[in-house]
Amino acid sequence: MTPPGPIVRRIDDPDEPGPDVRVAEQRDVPAIAATLTVALADSRWTRWALPDDGRMQRLTRLHELDAAHRGVATGAAWVTEDRDAVAVWEPPAGAPGTRPLPDDVRAALARELPYLSADRARVVAETEALVTAALPDRPHWRLRHLGVRPSSRRRGLAAAVLAPVLVRCDAERTSAAAAVFGWANVRFFRGFGFQVTETTRTSDDELPLWVLVREPLSLS
Repeated sequence: MTPPGPIVRRIDDPDEPGPDVRVAEQRDVPAIAATLTVALADSRWTRWALPDDGRMQRLTRLHELDAAHRGVATGAAWVTEDRDAVAVWEPPAGAPGTRPLPDDVRAALARELPYLSADRARVVAETEALVTAALPDRPHWRLRHLGVRPSSRRRGLAAAVLAPVLVRCDAERTSAAAAVFGWANVRFFRGFGFQVTETTRTSDDELPLWVLVREPLSLS
């Protein structure tokens, strides 16, 4: 069955009220990790990628490193003022207003992520390689983490924290990309103009995997 076309949400309308969103700061690191952990505790990816033993502690540390420290260090994470919603991107190299990933954060990721995944580390790394190979070979913003606390859902917070980069992509004629492991997430991102460019499975064939790319929208 062919899914319906995207209902593209214009999120750059200054007359449309919304929650306050700002670039994340160092003081936000604990809250970013907590929000993403609560939001994704029961996700298919979490249950697939992390062992049962100490799963929530592992997930919190993963979000502290790969979301909070990565996003704050590179200037590519956005939060609502109450920090109930978070979006963390990997920007294209040299994007104005962003910074390269510092060596200490890069080293901590390389050292700790395999430990956090434990016996799942190999398939997680192989699946990440599949995603990387399917991403656009031109400069683009890659969405690495997106989460909203369950108690704050259905308030437009996800759209709010996505907006700064998607509006920028439209203005600068740059693509955005994401990888997801559930069809509900595919439908969600299609609503913002993302289109599926690759449909595959994780390297161990346990989960479906979709790579989505959003081309910049016309601002006229």
